[in-house]
Amino acid sequence: MEDRVEFGSALRRLREEAGLSQSAFSARIHYSKGYLSKVETGKASGNREFAKACDVALTADGALSALIRGRSDRQVVGDVVTAITGLPPTTPHFTGRGPELDRLAAFLAGEDGEGACVLSGMAGAGKTALALRASWDARESFPDGCLFLDLRGHALGVAMASAHDALDPLLRLLGVPGEQIPPHVDARANLYRSRLHGKRVLLVFDNVRSAAQVAPLLPAESRCRVLITSRNRLNALDDAVHLPVDVLPRPEAVALFRAVGGDRARSAEDAVVGSVVDRCGRLPLAIRIAAARFRGGPMWTVEDFEERLADETSRLSVLDDGERSVAAAFSLSCRALTDDELRLFALLALHPGHDVDIRSTAALAGVSLASTRSLVDHLGDAHLVAHDSADHLTVHDLVREFARDQVLPSIAVDEQVAAVQRMLDHNLLLARSSDEFLAPHRYRLPFTPVSVPEVSKEFTDRDSALRWIDQEWPTLVGLCHLASARGLHRACWQIAYILRDFFFLAKLWDPWIDTHLVAAASARAAGDTRALAMTLDNLGMAHVDRGDLAVAVGYYEEALELFRELGDEHGTTDAVSNLAWAALYLGDHVRALRDLGEVMESYRRQGKARNAAIALRGIALVEVELGHTADAAVHAELARREFAALELDLDVVMSVNCVAWAHFQAGDHDAAVALYGEAVELGERCGSRYETARALTGLGNVHRAAGRVGEAGEVWARADEVHGGINPVMIGEARVRFGETAL
Repeated sequence: MEDRVEFGSALRRLREEAGLSQSAFSARIHYSKGYLSKVETGKASGNREFAKACDVALTADGALSALIRGRSDRQVVGDVVTAITGLPPTTPHFTGRGPELDRLAAFLAGEDGEGACVLSGMAGAGKTALALRASWDARESFPDGCLFLDLRGHALGVAMASAHDALDPLLRLLGVPGEQIPPHVDARANLYRSRLHGKRVLLVFDNVRSAAQVAPLLPAESRCRVLITSRNRLNALDDAVHLPVDVLPRPEAVALFRAVGGDRARSAEDAVVGSVVDRCGRLPLAIRIAAARFRGGPMWTVEDFEERLADETSRLSVLDDGERSVAAAFSLSCRALTDDELRLFALLALHPGHDVDIRSTAALAGVSLASTRSLVDHLGDAHLVAHDSADHLTVHDLVREFARDQVLPSIAVDEQVAAVQRMLDHNLLLARSSDEFLAPHRYRLPFTPVSVPEVSKEFTDRDSALRWIDQEWPTLVGLCHLASARGLHRACWQIAYILRDFFFLAKLWDPWIDTHLVAAASARAAGDTRALAMTLDNLGMAHVDRGDLAVAVGYYEEALELFRELGDEHGTTDAVSNLAWAALYLGDHVRALRDLGEVMESYRRQGKARNAAIALRGIALVEVELGHTADAAVHAELARREFAALELDLDVVMSVNCVAWAHFQAGDHDAAVALYGEAVELGERCGSRYETARALTGLGNVHRAAGRVGEAGEVWARADEVHGGINPVMIGEARVRFGETAL
């Protein structure tokens, strides 16, 4: 104890003289702050490796190492056992893991009360390195020895060690002569527990496959501690502490690559090194292999190496240095899977998203929801997937690439196509159901799924529908591309078509345009003229909404020509309407007013009340630009009432903003303030950040017009926080704010 206090006091004195806080110093020596604090206060013993790291960081010329060398490493306990430290050396490039090391230090010090701790994580997560670092840190707290044993639960070409196998070397290390080791596992376990009675030994069991494999090796002695590393969760060890080991945080991943990669890695730009570790999924094994290969390839720049890793088709081959392989590590994790588990793991490679909904997983597999949950749980126990929530799972990028390259080919092509079709039908059904809540009056073509999976249930309320589309739209974008690549062209354009209203509301122009370009190519490939016309029309809407008017007009004119060839009155009217709106934004007000009037009458003849009201709102906007503000206010208010009767909240707030705009341009600022204030409330209530920001911009304009410049700036700042992309090409309030010429 006196040695601990002396060492800790000397360390604290040197650290303080160097002007370093515990946090700064722990980061410099790559040990946790909690462990450093315990050493300085004499609650933990520093070891030679720790002392050497401190000497180097403090330029102490070996003063701390000298204090450690004065201690005895050998200690006789009882009359037989000599303390043995059989821990393998730790890596000199161990990086980060501060919170995990703090928790392990508390466990090894006996603060948790449990005797065993399971470190579980995916292959290559650094479980063994973490266990060894924590063990070396706590070594001197175990005077009767520290033992390490690889149980080969996931080892290539080597049989897994059973409890019977493992007890033989353990008993020998504990001083039992070979001829006295019993032949039966129970007898060996009894003798093992007896030899540990009254002693304080740390046991590290690495690479464990199952709870049954390691359970007989758990000592009864409460002073002993056991660290277990496994790719499986080992849920049956329910009395143990369970510590999940995830991939590294990005800063620690970058630090690891620089440490292993040598001088060129240490001097490389942060951004490109960050991209390299992201390509490695921040998985320690992948980072170490990549860094070692980079260090051994002097012809590469970090930029060259990042480019090689960017190619998904060859990434796993880059992460193989001849002796270590990310793919081989994952392959070993798959060996214990059942056929059904392996099949689902393979099919998950077909899903385009990082986050996978459990019902979409069930549709992909073509099995019940209950069976899917059970299969996913087993894949999760093997750390091949992770649970993001009860109804969502995630697949690490490298694991997905491994499944795609090496497991999916075992699934017949016909079965893959059927799985993709089920997944598309499921998501199309839910997307359409969600869109019906978003835009209940929208014109839609009939939806004809190939089959409706058992798990596919339409939404019964708006909130659930909107939550789903808000979370799943990136997956739907991926499915649009997947359908096109698989030649499932109808599903491709249908997904894009359904996504239009959500993208309009959320102002997600890039994915809107991206999906519709893919959909247009699919419609052309399928020879579906109507699908092509609708897709081109929606492409034009996306470009108008973003302010790219010339591009939009081109798409609208092509769509109009196709609709007329088909004799499609509704499609023709839509295209003429869209061209009229483009004319408004381009400043051709006479044409816009004429065509919107004709369009409104056409929609009324067709019984399209919402479309007619939209045209009326457009007429009001044109009238404002022509200076007919009184007529504009009347028409915008009439459009508002028609939308309210249809219970279309977004269209209502757009119309209120239009009425406010008319009054502002007429000089009636009191009316404008009241209406813009109402629009803010309505916009927030219906979830339209764009219309809310538009109303706030209008309020700021009123303040500035009244000379209240400070108040105007505050309201505009609020508008920018709500939505910073109000387009002055389309929105008059934005033109006024930024002083641009009116249309």
